[in-house]
Amino acid sequence: MQPTAYPIRFSVDYPDRALDRLTTFFRLFAAIPIFIVLGAVGGAAGEWSSDGGTGAAGAGAGGLLFFGPLLMIVVRQKYPRWWFDWNLELQRLANRVVAYLALMDDRYPSTDDHQSVHLDYAYPDAARDLNRWLPLVKWFLAIPHYIVLVFLTIAAVVVVIVAWFAILFTGRYPRGLFDFVAGVMRWQNRVVGYAGTLVTDRYPPFRLGECPARSAPEAKGRDPIRRSATD
Repeated sequence: MQPTAYPIRFSVDYPDRALDRLTTFFRLFAAIPIFIVLGAVGGAAGEWSSDGGTGAAGAGAGGLLFFGPLLMIVVRQKYPRWWFDWNLELQRLANRVVAYLALMDDRYPSTDDHQSVHLDYAYPDAARDLNRWLPLVKWFLAIPHYIVLVFLTIAAVVVVIVAWFAILFTGRYPRGLFDFVAGVMRWQNRVVGYAGTLVTDRYPPFRLGECPARSAPEAKGRDPIRRSATD
């Protein structure tokens, strides 16, 4: 019986050093070029799916492929590997940009290097690991998370503003504030993985921190809609 944690894993390395106060002060302006790059990548995904005659694979959230994987899972119980790789790498890039904007790292976001932001989830065997009909209702099942995340995101913005002043005066990101922002990002990524990229049927837990591991037989035999009650 091997212990299994939640399949979507996210973390940000805490910068245990003095952060650059100058780039912190001008962070909104400094992030504009990478925002343009991220928007161009997302826009390219939507344009490709339209011109290529596969409109069902169109971008649903910043370039993430949603309708294509959904239809493939429902109709053929298959998740094309390159669609999975695209979604994972694009989600990683988006998280590096968000972490930079949230002042969690003063290194400019890379388009390929993972830097201090770590996001990972395993490639699913759609026929074995995914319920073919659940993707049709995941967006609805995730509504409670959407509501909670609205308030958490507002709180995270306030926390980042407080951290901005702290970094300007001390050069350090208070650890408690850092962990809270990282927790909100972790929560968001779990919801995206569940209802957006459709890589897991395990319902996202209502928690900011990492999920404790549990035995594999227990994880496999439980209903995905009821899992949140014990996670």
